[in-house]
Amino acid sequence: MNIGPYQLRNNVFVAPMAGVTDRPFRQLCKELGAGYAVSEMAASNPRLWASEKSARRTDHNGEMEPKAVQIAGAVPQELAECAQFNVARGAQIIDINMGCPVKKVCNNWCGSALLQQEDLVQQILQAVVAAVDVPVTLKFRTGWDRQNRNALTIARMAEDAGIAMLTLHGRTRADGYKGEAEYDTIAAVKQAVSIPVVANGDITSPQKARYVLDYTGADAVMIGRAAQGRPWICREVDHYLRTGELLAPPKVDEVATLMDQHLRAHYAFYGDYLGVRTARKHIGWYVRDLPGGEAFRQRMNLLEDTQAQLDAVAAFFELQKQYGERLQYQPADAADAALAA
Repeated sequence: MNIGPYQLRNNVFVAPMAGVTDRPFRQLCKELGAGYAVSEMAASNPRLWASEKSARRTDHNGEMEPKAVQIAGAVPQELAECAQFNVARGAQIIDINMGCPVKKVCNNWCGSALLQQEDLVQQILQAVVAAVDVPVTLKFRTGWDRQNRNALTIARMAEDAGIAMLTLHGRTRADGYKGEAEYDTIAAVKQAVSIPVVANGDITSPQKARYVLDYTGADAVMIGRAAQGRPWICREVDHYLRTGELLAPPKVDEVATLMDQHLRAHYAFYGDYLGVRTARKHIGWYVRDLPGGEAFRQRMNLLEDTQAQLDAVAAFFELQKQYGERLQYQPADAADAALAA
């Protein structure tokens, strides 16, 4: 699969997630099999470009290509200039955020709030595509609410504007992350346009990825929350899509090594003080659903030193070996088991 001139190694992508998909995490996901990963969203407001937070969100130093930056805003000219600014800093693909359902984003008429204003959507798409000479993609939702689904209109508009790829989350803005994603709209969009379409929403297992690709006809799947604490899901999905076989859970020793590498890269990226605090959520995701994981998470959250965190994580995974050579996952979801049957 290609995005513009960039050939991707597979069709398993990692979704942009604020506070999650920073450079260390994106790089880890790519090393573990993701064919593509997009940065956290960067605000289009030029007053924020020089902030430390924005600079980190668009830092791609040493990252595996292609390097993609997601931008968010509601003013066409600001978004166009933001795209130019990030391309000048090394972005090879620009992704426009029209999918975020968070209130503080939508209250500023950004993210999925834009879906209420189709004329403004068209202006934004045209302005950003015209402003840069790299591929521009769009991530959006099926509509503002279930009574106002307009994904087909937005998709056709995007293709006409020169958008290179669409990623569609199978929920409306009003749905947030509640309930189950619906895939009929994604299938309809795939039928309506000739550019690549990526299915997003509730891709939680290799079996679910296969089902969604078959049901929608989409070109790729994008994994969001299921990658938190489980970045190796990318290789699990890719392997299953290629072979029809499920990989065994990763070995405890491998995960312990991966976590050590991830945490050290995380501390280097954020500095020790902020790194310890922002690493807590990642550690919590890694250990959830493992024996003793919740009790460990509560103790670990009291640690305020990088070496103490590293030592605690190493000790936790050493104890996991008593349960077996490989991680002991929770039983497969009944729906996933049915899909595999």
